[in-house]
Amino acid sequence: MARTSVEAVDAVDWSRFDTGKPEHHPIDEVPRALRHLVRKGPTATEEDCYPLYDCLFGPKGALPSAAIAALPFLAALASDPANGARLALVEFLDALNGAARGAGEQGTRERWQQEWRRQSNAVMALLADPDQEIRRAAIPLADGSTLLERWHTDTAPAVRVALLLALSTSAAATISEPDTRAPDGRDQLASAVRAVLHQVLRDDEPVMKVAAVFAWASLDRDVPLRHIDLLLDVLTDPAVRPRFEQIWLLPDVEGPLTRDDVVPWVTGLFDHVPRIALSFVIRLAEAAERTADTGLRRVVLDEAWRLLVLLPSAAPSVLPLAARLLDCTDNCVRLKATHLLAMLAPHSAPYADRLATLLDDPGTDDISWIEGTVGAYARWALVRLGDPRALPGLVEYLCAPYREHYGRSYVMGDPRLPEIHETLAPLREHADVVLPTLLEEVRQQYAHRGEHGPLTGDLLKIAAKWGPDALPALPGILSLLDDAQYSLSVVDVLVAMGPAAAFTAPAVRDAVVLDHPANHHKIAWAAWRIAGDDGTALRLLGEAVEHDQGPWYGPVALLSDFGSAAAEHAGRVRQIVEDAKHGQVEAAVALWAITGNPQPTLSVLENTVLSFTEEDDRYGYLLGALRGFIRIGATTPAARKALNIIRARDRRLSHYRDYRAILDDQELRSAMEAVLTLPAMD
Repeated sequence: MARTSVEAVDAVDWSRFDTGKPEHHPIDEVPRALRHLVRKGPTATEEDCYPLYDCLFGPKGALPSAAIAALPFLAALASDPANGARLALVEFLDALNGAARGAGEQGTRERWQQEWRRQSNAVMALLADPDQEIRRAAIPLADGSTLLERWHTDTAPAVRVALLLALSTSAAATISEPDTRAPDGRDQLASAVRAVLHQVLRDDEPVMKVAAVFAWASLDRDVPLRHIDLLLDVLTDPAVRPRFEQIWLLPDVEGPLTRDDVVPWVTGLFDHVPRIALSFVIRLAEAAERTADTGLRRVVLDEAWRLLVLLPSAAPSVLPLAARLLDCTDNCVRLKATHLLAMLAPHSAPYADRLATLLDDPGTDDISWIEGTVGAYARWALVRLGDPRALPGLVEYLCAPYREHYGRSYVMGDPRLPEIHETLAPLREHADVVLPTLLEEVRQQYAHRGEHGPLTGDLLKIAAKWGPDALPALPGILSLLDDAQYSLSVVDVLVAMGPAAAFTAPAVRDAVVLDHPANHHKIAWAAWRIAGDDGTALRLLGEAVEHDQGPWYGPVALLSDFGSAAAEHAGRVRQIVEDAKHGQVEAAVALWAITGNPQPTLSVLENTVLSFTEEDDRYGYLLGALRGFIRIGATTPAARKALNIIRARDRRLSHYRDYRAILDDQELRSAMEAVLTLPAMD
């Protein structure tokens, strides 16, 4: 075995090299850390490597010259069976080698590769180390041919899974490289790997067969489609389940992967054929029911959720699946099932009575650590269904965490509870029940904290949605016009309240806002909307539009409310419509409002909608165009055709991958339906 010594470290003139952060970590820290690792020997730990991590990586992963100088010592220490930190050192070598691949502009890649070749014997010896953990950690250090050799030599299943996956990745990466091709044009490594995978699928144990299908998918994504029954049989077999965590260990993953960890990986193999992916999940769910496999039920609900936020067509299949699991004894399963039914509203209406029985369910998810209780998701489900059984205690429950300092933590894409305003805003018809309790919660929060907290922001968002139905909140929120943090939101509320808030116009004109032209424009516009004025707002906004150099042209949207009274600015608005890259839809709607001529505006709205039949995914622009059609009261034949194409796509119209994906999608599709009822103008 290769070894190193303190004397060898001291023999290097380290002053010729730089660390990644010389201003913080001078070069003498490198030999000091290496000497420390040598001296500690068997008692060395990963923590003893930390000084080297600080020294041998530069900003943004750049590789300093000291890393090249340290490589022989790192390779020797990693190869030394008497060193206690060798596993961490092997992983460190992989990280450095990865950094070297991206360090071309620093001029170190070629020198690193030269030194790496000089150390290849020591590095490759790690793949034959007696310690399985070392062999597995060393797999990323090898090229495809070496991995293939090791596959035919290493018999340990806990190494072979990682070898098989690494082999396929290496083969996929080299297929297009000319120097790896045989004369007949077939890639030699890929052909050899396919032969290995074929043999595993024919002769090996079940878990290895799953690994083989997963590996083969990197060479041919349709292979899993041909082995779907095999995958289902292995993944749902209770007797095979423990074997996954015995042998599915990977170099870049801490700890073994369980069957429940592997299922999402396998399901993802069918993402290019969503219909098959959904069918696969449903068949997994059916098997989980037959065997009462709680772990598989949890995973199935996760995968059903992942598909639901991508595919509207998943809803009919996911609905009965979630409903069947409402009575599961496992809290995690019950919570995830209830969350799905909340998101499936209004289609989940047949299960409202069952959801109502869960309102007081205290079950929490101690597996995935999703926030909230089963009862909280049941309340939200009933809110989305418009069921009044959700109302008693709803506001108190939502506000309870905010009575003290409260912070949320969640993973984007995971199930989670919505914000307070998102839950309450749809309850406008129950404002007489909801609003008094919410106002009291806001008052208590202010009394407790001595300042306004997050509930105030929620109140303002809800009041802006409810408009005149939020009038009881008016006395309490008027004082917020003196607070620059809230004043513009208060203005939105007052505008939404309409004539009943006309008396607030003087207070609006005196509102405290951050000193930015856009804020002053909005205040002037709002005062005019609330009570009318002497032309100040039109003059201010007209001047802003005339002089606005873009790129967003914000004042144009406000000017549209003045209609023909803004006729003197029609020329500038028309120019913005022709030139703007952003804000074109708003400018086009303003042009129609000023001139009464729908044709130029309809053309812009039509082109915006047409772009979504291709690759455009700026859903805010699409919603703006739809609202423009609705405001004008007409659409075009081409826009109608494009909307039918967009509507038929099995894709959520949202950038989000949590509950907001479904809310956004429902809003956009509702707007599309409204536009499709409008008359079409040629």
